[in-house]
Amino acid sequence: MIYLLHIDTSTDAGIVALSGDGNILFHMVSNESRNHAAAINLAIQSISESAGITLSELSAIAVCGGPGSYTGLRIGLATAKGLCYALSKPLIMDNKLTILANQAFRKYSKSFDYYVSLLVARDKEYFISIYDNEFNCSLSPQHIAENELKNILSDKEKIYFSTNASPNIISDYGITDFHFDTDINVAPDAWCKADFDKFKCHEFEILSSSEPFYLKQVYTHK
Repeated sequence: MIYLLHIDTSTDAGIVALSGDGNILFHMVSNESRNHAAAINLAIQSISESAGITLSELSAIAVCGGPGSYTGLRIGLATAKGLCYALSKPLIMDNKLTILANQAFRKYSKSFDYYVSLLVARDKEYFISIYDNEFNCSLSPQHIAENELKNILSDKEKIYFSTNASPNIISDYGITDFHFDTDINVAPDAWCKADFDKFKCHEFEILSSSEPFYLKQVYTHK
């Protein structure tokens, strides 16, 4: 059995999941956004005990590397890397934009021509990534200004958006066939399957150089 531990502290909700051969076994959600460091470690201990396995039995550690909360990303990756170093396990790192698009693609497949992950970064700024209905990446995860959206989206139809933005932002772009899904929480079952695929393909990170996906510069003022 391939056991993977999954960690996501990119938003206010901290998620820890345990999977076996790509199937979710246990997961816990903590809404203590200001206490991710303590809550995540307690959750890891709890699901390990619930599953009746030791951390040394894990095959790899997977973490959502961003984009998201600057502090949250650092806590999640630091926790994952610490476990990898201590247990001599490989690290799998996911971009949340890709995770969201992938879980929609796994559910709807060719029902849509494009799967767009669009998350608010700050006022009139977004994180975006686009995938076609073969799940080929047509726009890699990046940070853009709102005025760039029209050029990016205007030639596309039948779009599935995973987003926390308002539908009004594309009202003038001529797009008529689209679906807005405002639930931007990572679905643990789809995430577990995606990470299991990565494990089988040995898509591991270099521990010494892996960093969160900030995708934009950190500002000390607006």
